[in-house]
Amino acid sequence: MTSENELVFVALGGLGEIGMNMALYGYGPEHDRRWLMVDCGVTFAGSDLPGVDVVVPDTSFIEEQRGRLEGIVITHAHEDHYGALVHLWPKLQAPLYMTPFTAGLLAAKRESEPGAPEMPVHVVEQGGRIALGPFEVEMVAMSHSIPEPCALAIRTPAGTVVHSGDWKIDPTPGVGKPIDIDRLAEIGREGVTALICDSTNAVRDGVSPSEADVAAELANVIRGAKRRVAIATFASNVARIRSIALAAKACERDVVVMGRSMHRVIDVAGELGYLDDLPAFLSEDAYGYLPPEKVVLLVTGSQGEERAALARIAAGDHRNVALSRGDMVVFSSRTIPGNEKAVNAIINKLAEARVEIVTDRDALVHVSGHPRRGELTRLYDLLQPQALIPAHGEAMHLRAQRDLARDHGISDTLIARNGDIVRLAPGKLKRLDEIACGILVKDGLMLGDPEETGVNERRKLSFAGSVVVSVVVDAKGALIGEPQVALFGLPEVDEEGDDMEDIVIDEVIDALESIPKNRRKDDGLVAEAARRAARAAVRECWGKKPLTQALVMRV
Repeated sequence: MTSENELVFVALGGLGEIGMNMALYGYGPEHDRRWLMVDCGVTFAGSDLPGVDVVVPDTSFIEEQRGRLEGIVITHAHEDHYGALVHLWPKLQAPLYMTPFTAGLLAAKRESEPGAPEMPVHVVEQGGRIALGPFEVEMVAMSHSIPEPCALAIRTPAGTVVHSGDWKIDPTPGVGKPIDIDRLAEIGREGVTALICDSTNAVRDGVSPSEADVAAELANVIRGAKRRVAIATFASNVARIRSIALAAKACERDVVVMGRSMHRVIDVAGELGYLDDLPAFLSEDAYGYLPPEKVVLLVTGSQGEERAALARIAAGDHRNVALSRGDMVVFSSRTIPGNEKAVNAIINKLAEARVEIVTDRDALVHVSGHPRRGELTRLYDLLQPQALIPAHGEAMHLRAQRDLARDHGISDTLIARNGDIVRLAPGKLKRLDEIACGILVKDGLMLGDPEETGVNERRKLSFAGSVVVSVVVDAKGALIGEPQVALFGLPEVDEEGDDMEDIVIDEVIDALESIPKNRRKDDGLVAEAARRAARAAVRECWGKKPLTQALVMRV
């Protein structure tokens, strides 16, 4: 164990995956490090976690050292960077630091989530500085698809590390400050020990178009539409909302807003002045009396979310809003990997209704908020980091940025994984150790390990169903009546048409009668024999092994 002061980096989420971003920076000797947390995000559950709402990082490692956690700094208000706070802050109880827009969205989020904790939020403007133990944190203005994104320049006695957050280079972001190129260059001249950098678009050449380009194209699309136009976009993209409102105004149309999250963001953005000088947004009640050629519908559901406004409209079961032949739906968004099937299902329903569909394959109606390779190398030139760790991406994204950095002259690079303790200083990057890390799932009102919440068993149920057998025996172990069987998610009959319940019952009876009478007094033995017999019977005639349970009642 070393007594040398070191600067280390540990990700509890966000490396080798998209979403669930959470990073720790530690300073001090190995036995007494002080810690800074950057971001506290969620990821959304896929089909492998049936019934789960969201997934968050397991914070056990830092919970055990909570007294040495100086604070939590949030780079911006996307769910994958701040959405886990309402679930995890009670476990951490450290002071929170974020910009006004992020603080406003967090406050609105708390109001919409029953039981959300009170959290001590310190509001810091872009460009502000925070002193937290051995860390001085400067919140540098960046550009992204949400107001007030920040990179963090984290200064310590061992050196300065820049944590990029999500970003792109956009001199005309639509709302808020553009990326502070001059300040980044100044930080680079001061000296940057390491850069922890967004890798989401590291496989794409060139530079990302500006939000201003999207605004111009949206105006063209709306101007060319003959009937209603519905635009689906991320609720958090305030610049896009403003662009849509300005385009609608130029085309003499009103904007009708649908979706709770959209209303929430508009309220917060409006309070901070980001939507000044725009016509009033209308509620969905106005939709019915507006002429088709005078409406732009702003909706949630660009990722195919089944409870969002667009999904209900496409299915034809929304009480106030319907689309018909000749109307247009614009997907002003990028489909997040994993959501393709849900998005395509909505597009197909709209196509069946003869609705015109426009995506980013047809026109520049969306642009990413993440840097392409040309922007990454520009940041390298500005900061001139001694070392680089790719972050925010899957394996191919991390590797692409690692290779790009090396080609650009940054030889000291390292691909880390969640749980790796990486020394940033002194010396070159070095993987020191590995901590246990994983996920917690928000399952209804519960937050816990997938095993504890029953999610793993639920996954098995989705593949092979379940069988429950109930057996009643007397004091001597003789069967009283016929076993009762309940089948869930299984075929009613086998290939020959025989009733599945009868097949299971017969096998259970045979198994129990084969047990010597003197051993039938053991309830555990009887239950296990019945369970095994039922499971084997189903496997024999169906080819699958359901979750099986047997209950024994002795009278």
